Amino acid sequence: MADDPDPTPDFTPEQTARGRALRRAQVPWLLGGALTALALTLVLGLTPAGAGLVTWAGGLFGGSRTAEVLGGAAALAVLGQAVRMPFGARIRAVRARYGLVTQGWGGWALDALRGLGLGLALLLPAALGLYALTGRSPDRWWIPGAVLAALLVTALSFLHPLLIEPVFNRFSSMPAGPLRDALLGLADRDGVRVRDVLVADASRRTTALNAYVSGLGSTRRIVAYDTLLNTAEPREVELVVAHELGHVKHRDVLTGTLLGAAGAAAATVLIGLAANWQPLLDAAGGEPTADPRSLPLLAALAALIGSATGPLQAAASRRIEARADRHALELTDDPEQFIAMQRRLAVANVSDVDPPRLLVLLFGTHPSATRRIAAARAWRPAAAPPAAAPPAG
Repeated sequence: MADDPDPTPDFTPEQTARGRALRRAQVPWLLGGALTALALTLVLGLTPAGAGLVTWAGGLFGGSRTAEVLGGAAALAVLGQAVRMPFGARIRAVRARYGLVTQGWGGWALDALRGLGLGLALLLPAALGLYALTGRSPDRWWIPGAVLAALLVTALSFLHPLLIEPVFNRFSSMPAGPLRDALLGLADRDGVRVRDVLVADASRRTTALNAYVSGLGSTRRIVAYDTLLNTAEPREVELVVAHELGHVKHRDVLTGTLLGAAGAAAATVLIGLAANWQPLLDAAGGEPTADPRSLPLLAALAALIGSATGPLQAAASRRIEARADRHALELTDDPEQFIAMQRRLAVANVSDVDPPRLLVLLFGTHPSATRRIAAARAWRPAAAPPAAAPPAG
């Protein structure tokens, strides 16, 4: 990796220091929450404690096999949420000190409950389907399971803007006007069909700026945070949306969905094979996968696979985001405003514009602000074809 560009020309020492200070204040709690949740999952999955938890939770609802599946899955989800909550509360307090939080503690707690409820609504039917498969084919359940996991990821990608996004934000159609016309015109010029341009009421929670394009096919729409519309210049909003259109133009959403489906299928196969490894079964209490008491072991294997593949996913994301930046420059031919937009986003979101390389390699999903600005300065529009020579005579 090349040396990071010097942030000095684009950000004041105060802005650079502020972003670095926020990162240093947040990262220990972010890592602490993730590691604590992973440790809990591994303890429950790789010791008999997890099987005991499933038996206890199922007993609260009658002790049947179905009760153990539902009770065990719910208990794992609730415990996972519970151990992350103190870390999330600390992160919220840190972000509030930097002016990034507009939501009260009650709203924050309500969002956490909404997230838990949504997670259970997705998890419990999936757990029932999983153990229907393990009961029918204890040794080969992962073959149809891989197919169903891929289909589930694909369906969720399509339904996400319709069913999941509205749980946390309210959306309204952007009123008719020059900006709406400019954004629709930008999409039309890019050859991207969008259903609507929506405004998300993000200011109820944060002062951070963002926009995105979500959905596939008939559910695709441009979404802008109201914080972005109230803060940025219209041309800067166009540059943000042009970046997001780049994801659509390069089929990043579709590709991500297909890769996610393939990854879910591969993970299901790995989990199915590993769950039959006798040392793991012995560590978890010896319960076969057909028994609901194996649920914590399967969850632990899924968590390990997710943690191991995280840096690879982050690296792929950085490449995709850099390509979307180039697309925005090609679509708008306006590197100066692109740079202004990157500055505004970094300052408003109190970003660390030059984070440590290790953190970028492990967790960075976007290039740093300094790298994005340096790439914009180095960008040159494609040369126009040479004019035809005038006819002789």
